[in-house]
Amino acid sequence: MDNHELLNALTMLEKEKGINREYMFEAIETALAIAYKKSSAGMKGADIVVSMDRETANIRVYRHRPVVENGMGLEGEYDLDEAREINPEYEIGDVIVEEIDQRPFSRIAAQTAKQVVVQKLRDAESEKKFKEGSKKENTVLTGVVRRVDKKNIVVDIGGGNEAIIPPSEQVEGEEFKPGDRLKLYVIKVNKTNYGAEYIVSRSNSGIVAKLFENEVPEIQDGTVVVKAVSREAGSRTKIAVYSENENVDPVGSCVGQSGRRVQAVVDALGGEKIDIVNWSEDPKEFIAAALSPAKVVSMEIVEGEKMCKVTVPAFQLSLAIGKEGQNARLAAKLTGWKIDIKPEDNITFDF
Repeated sequence: MDNHELLNALTMLEKEKGINREYMFEAIETALAIAYKKSSAGMKGADIVVSMDRETANIRVYRHRPVVENGMGLEGEYDLDEAREINPEYEIGDVIVEEIDQRPFSRIAAQTAKQVVVQKLRDAESEKKFKEGSKKENTVLTGVVRRVDKKNIVVDIGGGNEAIIPPSEQVEGEEFKPGDRLKLYVIKVNKTNYGAEYIVSRSNSGIVAKLFENEVPEIQDGTVVVKAVSREAGSRTKIAVYSENENVDPVGSCVGQSGRRVQAVVDALGGEKIDIVNWSEDPKEFIAAALSPAKVVSMEIVEGEKMCKVTVPAFQLSLAIGKEGQNARLAAKLTGWKIDIKPEDNITFDF
């Protein structure tokens, strides 16, 4: 790489990669100083400074040698008497700058400059990938399973990027094989030497809200808002939605014509059941909706305890509680209220 090629490379890095030209010059100068000390006999530990012309890329090499008291000089330093032989005006603490012939160093200098440019280009690409990846946190991506090991599932998400589904973010019972396509929720992007490492999830509740956002235009434009999600991944989810527009049915918007929108989300989640309910700032209305499909006969709010006592028809008790208590448990999580359920014959169940 000659000087002309180097200058062109620096110009390209600045224009196309956004790497400041001055920053590159300084990085090359630092690398050249280190390389010079390594390649030159007697220069180990010397204070070497390299200066590169910003217009021509020509380099000049200097050695800085401090002036010290007589008899105190170490290798690379000048005693005061030695310094005054060069210039009588030198004093202790001054630094004598000596230019060094850099011609024998020219081949190493060219190699070093090239290495720095290549490394900075790699660094720039890695930084770009990381910044792009960071913007995708809390979004949903589509990936193709590349391999499955004993713990992690590695997924190709395009653009030369891989994502990892760690055990804690997998859904119990879901099994994948290489080539399977699946939806993934990005929970974190880590910076690596190669750019970005995506940590993704199939179990995080955020995937439900984002999948609905992708399917429902009314959520995308803010007409409908997802207020809360409670989920037992792989089994069932409850999602509460709301709209300030009285002419918009938030539940109907999420269900879609013939249930197409909600079915798309169900399919993406591997058949997970989804209940969509209306959110309300009135706790009684919200809790009653959250216990759907069961109907509530009466309700009593226990002030100060964020607890609600709910009465349902006796024949709907099992429906309100759900299999192994799931419906009531998800309703409590969705609303943030403790729920006591009893049939009209007064047998109480707490959730």
